[in-house]
Amino acid sequence: MVDGVNALTAKLTKQIPDRLRKSAIAAMETGADELVAMMKTLVPVEKGELRDSIGWTFGKPPKGTRVIGQTDPNSGDPVITIFAGNDKSFYAAFQEFGTVNMQPNPFFFTSWRTLRRRIRARITREINKAIKSGSV
Repeated sequence: MVDGVNALTAKLTKQIPDRLRKSAIAAMETGADELVAMMKTLVPVEKGELRDSIGWTFGKPPKGTRVIGQTDPNSGDPVITIFAGNDKSFYAAFQEFGTVNMQPNPFFFTSWRTLRRRIRARITREINKAIKSGSV
């Protein structure tokens, strides 16, 4: 039997996954903050209600908001939901995609397409750092 196998197994099964999860969540939060800030700068502002309704949360969004996209909430992984709109500003999708009488003013998916590589790279970088720090 090799010395230290039990310690290595314990480290690989407990410490590294906890560290990975914490690192990934921190990177996801940073990315969500960055994405929401960009969306708020791109959204057309008349009264500011739509701009103020843009945000993010872990899990399900607040009641009355409009979710345009999210990851699988049943996967067991941390899920961040980015949302726009509420009871006062229900027109987030109208702004994003336009209507028969209005040209689109995209802010949601434009921001995501611009920042997704940076956000994904940050998450990957933080996970790799956590893996390397756990191997010592």
